Amino acid sequence: MAGDRENREVALRQILFLVLLLAATPAQALSPAQVATVYDGAVVIDGTGAPPRPGMAIVVRDGRIQAVVPSGQWRALLGPADAKLAHVVDMHGRYALPGLIDTHVHLATDPDPPYERALLRRYVFSGVTTVRDMAGDTRVLADLARATLLHQLDGPDIYFAALMAGPQFFHDPRTVASAQGAVPGAVPWMQAITDDTDIALAVARAQGTGATALKVYADLPGSLVAKITAEAHRQHMLVWAHAAVFPARPSEVVDAGVDVVSHSCLLAYQASAAMPPQYHNRASVEEDRFTDGTAILDPLFADMKARGTILDATLYVYDVMWKVPGASPKPYCTLALAEKIAAAAHRAGVEISTGTDADTAWDKPLPSLFDEIELLVNKAGFTPLEAIRAATLVGARTVGREKEIGTLEAGKRANIVFLTKNPLDDIANLRSAELTLKDGQEFRRVKYQPITKDEAKAEQ
Repeated sequence: MAGDRENREVALRQILFLVLLLAATPAQALSPAQVATVYDGAVVIDGTGAPPRPGMAIVVRDGRIQAVVPSGQWRALLGPADAKLAHVVDMHGRYALPGLIDTHVHLATDPDPPYERALLRRYVFSGVTTVRDMAGDTRVLADLARATLLHQLDGPDIYFAALMAGPQFFHDPRTVASAQGAVPGAVPWMQAITDDTDIALAVARAQGTGATALKVYADLPGSLVAKITAEAHRQHMLVWAHAAVFPARPSEVVDAGVDVVSHSCLLAYQASAAMPPQYHNRASVEEDRFTDGTAILDPLFADMKARGTILDATLYVYDVMWKVPGASPKPYCTLALAEKIAAAAHRAGVEISTGTDADTAWDKPLPSLFDEIELLVNKAGFTPLEAIRAATLVGARTVGREKEIGTLEAGKRANIVFLTKNPLDDIANLRSAELTLKDGQEFRRVKYQPITKDEAKAEQ
């Protein structure tokens, strides 16, 4: 009996000790799984294309969105105990959007890790939480992707491609730079493909680099594009392709079943009397076929819409090539035609994502994604709400992660950007990012350290 009493007294003392310890422990010292952060009072633009919802609270716990509810409801949702511990951030007068996505970057064509890390920092402090890298040195990209995923490096998540093309393409100096120390065309991240290639093995080798997708670039017939795509999908990889692969026409690329095609200009080759046989010897598109509009491309747009093929239009890169003095080379169609094709594709119901294919100069405060989004609104007929959806939900679909990112919904990763100005009044207000969350980790713009001359030495 005495032993039982002593055991009860010990147990009571242990319980009392735990109660006192919890009472003395500040909420911020508890683990993220125990404490919610509530971003209260924002106008939510959720990325789905739905109208904005004012006066909302976004509840974030353990790196994910637990709920998006009217401000007055979050306490009842959490319950009295959790609500008391919650960390509340006043977001009245702010606009909450999903983290933005650039669907066409090149971080490691000719790797320069200090500069790449600086670019990644600029992205995430500007509201960009995901990028899609469209071919480079995957040895470097895999390392950067791991570091940003694990929050060992400030930056967006990186999804990257392994490249496939015909053998003659690999004289391109960019492939030499991306395969330093090895032979371009003969490495898993840059493979030369012929009719004799073991396609299943080639896809498996590409997947072993950590790539999310294959990029089908150039100098392949439609039959090989179709074989590559079918095998990639069988091995659960996405396929991202140039909209014209030379000699494969845009219609052949789309009919092959690729998931995303890049560059609105390249779609113009669908109207060419004859396809150029090779990428490096291509003629410019036949612009005179578009003097009366883009109706000649309507069947192609209908096919893309039916298949769910996404267009990565990259208007910004054409804008740079044509408007920056001395820019070289000039593209194979005019900026005006690139914009006209993107606008027509949009009217036809083709999903368009926000890829740039080039970035702003190192000393600029923001990346080029904002320019691309503004071009879609100002030149391709998007409403601001449609452009935001393109930069969020559609972007998430290009990397196959729409169940995890791209909209502000319960259960999704807490990738969120808070703006001080309303982007629906003026799409340029996307540039007013005050706070970015990536998996719930905060990146406040006031703490952003601009890219330095030393970091950008190779770009000056």
